[in-house]
Amino acid sequence: MQTNGFIGKFQEKLEKILLPISEKLGEQRHLAAVRDAMGILIPLTIIGGFAILLAQPPVDPTTMTGSNFFYQFLLTWYDWASANSNILFIPYNLTLGAISLYVVGAVAYRLAERYGIPKLESCFTALLTFLCIAAAPQTLETGSFMPTANIGAGGMFTAILVAIIVVEITNFCVKHNVTIKMPASVPPNVASPFKVLIPMAMNVIGFILLNVVCTQMTGGGLCDLLSHVLQPLLSASESLPSILLLLLLSQMFWFFGIHGDNMVSAITTPIFTGNLVANLDAYNAGKDIPNIIAGNFTFIFGLAIVYLAILFNMNFICKNKRLRSLGKLAIPSSLFNINEPLVFGVPTVLNILTFIPSVICIIINVAIAYGATSVGFMNRTCMSVPWTLPAPLYAFLSTLDWRAIVVWIGLFIINVIIFIPFMKSYDKQMDIEEQSSME
Repeated sequence: MQTNGFIGKFQEKLEKILLPISEKLGEQRHLAAVRDAMGILIPLTIIGGFAILLAQPPVDPTTMTGSNFFYQFLLTWYDWASANSNILFIPYNLTLGAISLYVVGAVAYRLAERYGIPKLESCFTALLTFLCIAAAPQTLETGSFMPTANIGAGGMFTAILVAIIVVEITNFCVKHNVTIKMPASVPPNVASPFKVLIPMAMNVIGFILLNVVCTQMTGGGLCDLLSHVLQPLLSASESLPSILLLLLLSQMFWFFGIHGDNMVSAITTPIFTGNLVANLDAYNAGKDIPNIIAGNFTFIFGLAIVYLAILFNMNFICKNKRLRSLGKLAIPSSLFNINEPLVFGVPTVLNILTFIPSVICIIINVAIAYGATSVGFMNRTCMSVPWTLPAPLYAFLSTLDWRAIVVWIGLFIINVIIFIPFMKSYDKQMDIEEQSSME
């Protein structure tokens, strides 16, 4: 009873601290817009990732010989990719190679949606404004061209800021009737574009002038200035301690049944996506891959292992009939990283006996995976693949390194061992509760 009292008080204190934070974050329209926008971009990153994998197979023809069928297949793949590289690179160049264009449009669309102002018109305004400062056409003796240096991963955070500012200006103009009003007889689909015409002109002219001023003062445009300003902040947020802190915060939200990933994704997703695109660019160029934490690194080597460790204990360690039955039912979904049956079925929500080992395991998992990557034991994440792939396979394909599977399996074994005493305690607790209910 004392234990239950302590647990109850602990849960109550955490609720008082975390629930208000979760409500404020969930209501914050800018963070929510960024979070929702990044979700839209997942298919683009997957298509771009598969395109670069096809175009750049993990094969070194100088050291590999066709000594067996598998090696012959890889070498044939390499020859085919080399012969068709111009075609194979098209999806990559137009997805990940221009990711900032999609970011600025998606963020503007989602934020305009939350304000209740014209969505597509706001999206086009943000896209046009961003292009004016990031990829303004330049004329040479041989003709005109559009620079692409700022429309890739390097321009993502500039794109987010531009989208937010553009929509804020548009919303201000719409709410204060700084628009061109059409007669009531004009159909809404015709009148709507004219509603954003003045805000569009204000945004385009304002950002062009600001870009000119930045160029005159610093020698670089607005994109370059923002990149230099934001780089120290991004570097700090990408450090292992800061990432672990965000993961712990996410786990706290999960403890209360709040989707933890959604709560912190507004911060983490732009960073992880930008890092993944930068890694993919480096892989494509044959350079050293710069970022350790990228893509779904923290999930695959973190929470994905935790939930499978819980699942393993439920099926092979626990003896309670309810837990074992639920464990069997959860196998198909959990193997594909769909963990809601465990979150709400076990439940892990408000369950201190799963929360404590989960926190311990996440810290251990990410720290070890980070260390293994930093010392070169396994390759850095450089491929975007569907998150529903089984976690060990995901680890292999995202890094193109079989040693990632070794790291994953090793962490899985550690997690299973850590969870055993906690799951045994939970198993006994379930038996006691069931006996009490029958009496």
